[in-house]
Amino acid sequence: MNFSVVNKNVCVDNVRIVGVASSSVFIVGDTDTITLSSVFDTPPESLIIGPFVPLAPE
Repeated sequence: MNFSVVNKNVCVDNVRIVGVASSSVFIVGDTDTITLSSVFDTPPESLIIGPFVPLAPE
């Protein structure tokens, strides 16, 4: 199989992003490297790590 790619100029005038998911990437054009990062925006004092609170029995 012969596969030929011809890259040409890309012109983007406007981009409107309404929402993003927790694992989103938005790319316009070519890229050589994608670096992953993570942001946790909840203050540490509101994070509860411990035993789960059981739900009320039915």
